[in-house]
Amino acid sequence: MMLTPAHHFRDIERKPEYLQPEKCVPPPYPGPAGAMWFIRDGCGIACAIVTWFLVLYAEFVVLFVMLIPSRDYAYSIVNGILFNLLAFLALASHCRAMLTDPGAVPKGNATKEFIESLQLKPGQVVYKCPKCCSIKPDRAHHCSVCKRCIRKMDHHCPWVNNCVGENNQKYFVLFTMYIALISLHALIMVGFHFLRCFEEDWTKCSSFSPPTTVILLILLCFEGLLFFIFTSVMFGTQVHSICTDETGIERLKRKHQPREYRGSWKFVQDIFGGTFSLNWFNPFSGPWHPKPLSDGDWVQQAASTSETDNTEMTEERSGDTKDEDSVEVTDE
Repeated sequence: MMLTPAHHFRDIERKPEYLQPEKCVPPPYPGPAGAMWFIRDGCGIACAIVTWFLVLYAEFVVLFVMLIPSRDYAYSIVNGILFNLLAFLALASHCRAMLTDPGAVPKGNATKEFIESLQLKPGQVVYKCPKCCSIKPDRAHHCSVCKRCIRKMDHHCPWVNNCVGENNQKYFVLFTMYIALISLHALIMVGFHFLRCFEEDWTKCSSFSPPTTVILLILLCFEGLLFFIFTSVMFGTQVHSICTDETGIERLKRKHQPREYRGSWKFVQDIFGGTFSLNWFNPFSGPWHPKPLSDGDWVQQAASTSETDNTEMTEERSGDTKDEDSVEVTDE
């Protein structure tokens, strides 16, 4: 993961004037419910295409180099069905993670009318993102690639061309899990195929020539080993973040500071959709009723009196102040 700090100011004040709402245009008319979400980022689109290409390459080698030429029909049918099922679920999870709104905050809602409608009380503050002119709820962070503030943003992943946030974390976890499984399955089949070819004539264990067969199997072995390690680490990191209710950005911001344990089985249920069932592993089943933001979600309690009192000074020295909410993490 790569940590990219950005330097800009963070607006904290109970009075709308300090948030400079006149510089914010009214938010656009909301699109239809369930509208497709897609990030137009060249690097992310290229990484997504490469992901599909690598899975399809593994499909080609497994089917046409190892399974179809095999004379053990039961072995070919069982492993063919299992591998294709896992590959389908992996690609379906990838599409859902890429095309699902991760939890974007409405853009441009830091208007004077909206701030006044919150009816803030003494001791309450609102946080404004100066990049997308949005009022940021608690635990929301700005992504410079998506150009939006994302609720419970864990990191931006170029391989799915999207942020991993509140609404699509389940699909990202499933994607890493299924990629790890098909990588492990491919490695096991490559090992068995090499053993069979060493025991028999190489010309009989594949429909391709022996040099071509060896090259295709070595490339698949390298791909499977690389992605098995990478996705296994990402899967474990995501499961740990869900169980402890701490995103990757929050963990990096906290660094070595002690943190109170907040882990709960409820966090896992919220992400995967209710009590444990097969729907947890279904990429076509959504999270557990993600709730829309209410007025209370925009308001936070001031950390201290001095934080509120020093707002004007913070804005005046904005060029020298580091915004901790603008830390961006990518799994490059």
